[in-house]
Amino acid sequence: MTDGETTTLDDEIVARARIHAREVRDEHELAIDLGAIEWAVSTRARRRAGACRWHADREVATIVLARRAYERYEWPAFAGIVRHELVHAWEFQQFGESGHGDRFRKRAAALEAPRYCETFVEPRYVLRCLEADCDWRAKRHRASKPVKTPDQYRCGACGGGYEVEHVASDRTWTTASGYGGAKAALGDDW
Repeated sequence: MTDGETTTLDDEIVARARIHAREVRDEHELAIDLGAIEWAVSTRARRRAGACRWHADREVATIVLARRAYERYEWPAFAGIVRHELVHAWEFQQFGESGHGDRFRKRAAALEAPRYCETFVEPRYVLRCLEADCDWRAKRHRASKPVKTPDQYRCGACGGGYEVEHVASDRTWTTASGYGGAKAALGDDW
């Protein structure tokens, strides 16, 4: 930094992530080219704490970290997210693709990285099976088609019907008209 410049929270996140990435690479002898990784911070992300995007044309991975997750988690948990995304970057660099399969699972375990990152905000909606012997639930952060028109979709486990709950208000619906009614009733509180 030069005189008069201040460090932002995003600068802090990227700096800590880069330092941690170097430590992980060196400690675990991870064959990853840190020079071919770009770092970014998302101020909009609400669900994913991190993401890794591969730009095959440039052979560069961009690791995007969520500012809200950094603010919500303690450093050890957030460092796990950085390691998780490093595994994706490593897979992209080595194999041109990445997922959460066996290869990812093994490398993530070696780096003590979580296989999946927990969400860091409460969902806006919860889908819940209506069958008595089924405990299927799904969380949604946006009003997707299954949220707006639950009568056109089925439970992900047993195939039964499900209801949608608007978490902030506890209102539930099972049809498209129920969704519209709940949204209209809540107005500005939607």
